[in-house]
Amino acid sequence: MASTDALSRAKTKSALALAGFLLISYSVAVIGATFTPGAWYAGLIKPSWNPPSWLFGPVWTLLYGMIAVAAWRVWRVKDSQLALCMWALQLLPNALWSYLFFGAHRMDYALVDITFLLVGIVATMGLFAQRDRIAALLMLPYLAWVSFATLLNWTLLRLNWQM
Repeated sequence: MASTDALSRAKTKSALALAGFLLISYSVAVIGATFTPGAWYAGLIKPSWNPPSWLFGPVWTLLYGMIAVAAWRVWRVKDSQLALCMWALQLLPNALWSYLFFGAHRMDYALVDITFLLVGIVATMGLFAQRDRIAALLMLPYLAWVSFATLLNWTLLRLNWQM
């Protein structure tokens, strides 16, 4: 009976941890969603390969869920504090980017910020890979999307520099 209670407590603790990681990830999403493209973005010169606006919400919703699950998987491994600190740290430039780009209209600062984000994602993936390979792989779409977003940020800055 005691082992059943311990297993039940462990499952509850794990479910609460997953909920916590999801809450943190989607809180960053809410911060980002506060700053929307609006008329300023609509007036920018965009490359032909600029994705349609409707695509960003579903992509980011999926990515935030995946990075939360990745962190949860690493949380279940011993000695994961550094990896989880790096995960939390990389969320800071993620949260800041929408404000810089859409809120402050500072594509240049946003480009610096997203570069820090890329470095943070790579560092997080490296630390995750040492603890849980699947967790690192769950971060791969995030890295790919942010890499694409970095190129798009740079291209928009270049195309609209004199505006």
